[in-house]
Amino acid sequence: MKQKLTKEEQAIERDAEKLRPVSTQRRQQIESIIRKAQKNQAISLRLSDFDLQLLKQKAESEGLPYQTLITSVLHKYVTDQLYDKNEMRKALSGLTATGAP
Repeated sequence: MKQKLTKEEQAIERDAEKLRPVSTQRRQQIESIIRKAQKNQAISLRLSDFDLQLLKQKAESEGLPYQTLITSVLHKYVTDQLYDKNEMRKALSGLTATGAP
């Protein structure tokens, strides 16, 4: 019996022929980056009880452990991917007010 593939699986099959092996040196560089990214270091962090409870509530509503939420927020912050909601609203309202696409 033949399995029906999802659209994503079909795209992978279609594009598989385009994939090319990388050099040994490049593969080692990529694996090194992955290893470094996977290393976690335990730290101690002091938070107010109020903030910790809010973090736990947010994490629960997101379906995440609270430590994972903290790690995610910190990662987004240090990689300049964390944006203030009010600043984004201001920027977007400015775009719509000027008629920008």
